[in-house]
Amino acid sequence: MMKINFGKEELLLDTGKLAKQANGSVTVQYGGTVVLVTACMSKNIREGLDFFPLTVEYQEKTYAAGRIPGGFFKREGRPSESEILAARLIDRPIRPLFPKGMRNDVQIMAIVLSSDGQNDPDILALIGASAALSISDIPFAGPLACCRVGRVKDQFILNPTYAELDQSELDIVVAANSKGVVMLESRAKEISEELYLQGVQFGYENLKGVLAAQVELMKQCGKPKASVNCKKCDEALKSKVEDLGTARLKEVYKLAQKETREEEVDLLVKELQEKLVPEGYVDVDVKTALLEVEKEQVRKMIIRDHLRVDGRGFKDIRPITCEVSVLPRTHGSSLFTRGQTQSLAVTTLGTGDDEQMVEALEGEKYKSFMLHYSFPPFSVGETGPVRGPGRREIGHGALAEKSLLAVMPSKEMFPYTVRVVSEILESNGSSSMASVCAASLSLMDAGVPIKDAVGGVALGLVTEGDKAVVLTDIAGLEDHLGDMDFKVAGTKTGVTAVQLDLKIDGISLDLLKECLAQSREGRLFILGKMQAALLTPRQTLSAYAPRIDVLKINTEKIGELIGPGGKTIKSIIAATGASIDIEDDGTVKVGSTDADKSADAIRMIKAITDDVEVGRIYTGRVKRIMPFGAFCEIAPRKEGLVHVSELADRFVKSVEEVVKLGDEVKVKVIGIDELGRINLSIKQAEEKKEDKNKE
Repeated sequence: MMKINFGKEELLLDTGKLAKQANGSVTVQYGGTVVLVTACMSKNIREGLDFFPLTVEYQEKTYAAGRIPGGFFKREGRPSESEILAARLIDRPIRPLFPKGMRNDVQIMAIVLSSDGQNDPDILALIGASAALSISDIPFAGPLACCRVGRVKDQFILNPTYAELDQSELDIVVAANSKGVVMLESRAKEISEELYLQGVQFGYENLKGVLAAQVELMKQCGKPKASVNCKKCDEALKSKVEDLGTARLKEVYKLAQKETREEEVDLLVKELQEKLVPEGYVDVDVKTALLEVEKEQVRKMIIRDHLRVDGRGFKDIRPITCEVSVLPRTHGSSLFTRGQTQSLAVTTLGTGDDEQMVEALEGEKYKSFMLHYSFPPFSVGETGPVRGPGRREIGHGALAEKSLLAVMPSKEMFPYTVRVVSEILESNGSSSMASVCAASLSLMDAGVPIKDAVGGVALGLVTEGDKAVVLTDIAGLEDHLGDMDFKVAGTKTGVTAVQLDLKIDGISLDLLKECLAQSREGRLFILGKMQAALLTPRQTLSAYAPRIDVLKINTEKIGELIGPGGKTIKSIIAATGASIDIEDDGTVKVGSTDADKSADAIRMIKAITDDVEVGRIYTGRVKRIMPFGAFCEIAPRKEGLVHVSELADRFVKSVEEVVKLGDEVKVKVIGIDELGRINLSIKQAEEKKEDKNKE
């Protein structure tokens, strides 16, 4: 067992007790949170694959928090969004550290065994994945370490608790190895690039002890690494492909349209296969060899010739167009197009009934802002099955959502549930950042009072020896053949979200600083284009959006408003069609697309919750008729007597000459006696109405 001081708690790494048949198995404990992580590898390779078959599973068992799952089956089902995001958090930094060309199946499984409700287990799962791989016989260029950085009251905090994160102006997950930063996942409240970099550096410095502990664990119980048959490109085949295809590739790079380039490359692949397969080569090997040649050519153009495939400069951004109010009946919409990437964002406003309940280990919570990302196959000119959202779609949606969280209004200021959907209609590089831009415009078009517009840009990296070129607004080919995907979102004031993924084994903090500075320049340019379409949020909501009015009632009246078994509140909802949310502090939210219905609901609520006032006019319903007058209900369980002398401005022989049972009448409160009995008048209510008409 290894123990390290790691922030407020000790980090414990243990092996040899649980899951001993796995290639590598480690339990990681921090406070009262414990995660078991295993690493397994197949003995044989999968033939015909042109990718590394790595899978990562992350599971949060509810028993870890002392709870039984909700629902009918009472057991965990498919992964939740938070579990999928945690699995991606593990996958992204470890994937580049496996040998190139490895085709053995590798599976990482992280299971949360215990949760103290304070410390997030996702960090521990990533550390455990690195440790399990490092001590196993699976080839892996580790170890790496991970931490979370927060900042409260101008002080950086290592591995903040959930409560501290609620108060923090940033949340940075830093994964690093001895060579530098490997992965970043962050959200922030409009902080400067300089402060963000300080947070990364703070986290990086605190990871050295965790790296050293894993090295020591490897010395104590690490297994010799197994010899695996890595799929390598045949140099003789590559040479032939290079001779036959280089000239054609240079012509292909001159084509402006992505789909035209891809068609030409596909034709070239078929031609090469027709020539080389008869010589004894396999189709997939010919395709792989061409990809290697293409990668070298593109990278050489960038590093040595200072040319990008589409002819742009290193900092140039593709043409941008922005439109708002593109759909007639939605609450807000926008279309953001950057080059061949296009996002249609649609905003929908709802009431408190539309909030999303999230069941997590730390307890239930509710989301009033959701951003969902959709990536149909036609966006890249392909066919494919259309099912539920995949891991990539969930990850991109989460990144765009956290990019906008910092500018969303509080529930007190804007008591709506807000959902934004980004439909990717075209894709050629960084559709997640296009989603950020489109969503920001869509929110403003819907009249959501966000603090400021948010834009996003993706940067790439190409390295060769000690040379490194940073590319702004990378296209799909540059992402595929480059070394980095660095996404930064923010306002003109500062950063709101960052995501860094690498295909190399780390970058320095100096290079990270350069990337942040270049990203700011690109982001401000994009924000300028967005502001030309819509500068500030619209002052009025769409006519099709619900109106929410907020009332404050005496908390002692809440029970009376709800009524026995909810009877009273249900009757108001049924009568008006409005949605009504009642909070424990006496806040009542009334929502409806019909202003008259909202007014009716508010009037009915006030009639119940307000104290009866002498001189005020109410709408009453005749409930009982007696020889001496009529009893009218002016609110649930609030009745008053209209004496026969107050029925009309004349002599009334019989009460039923003026009113009948069930009639609705305007009545004025003319008195409340010492016993709380209410005296009403129809006559005086009509006199007041006549006076108003004269005025």
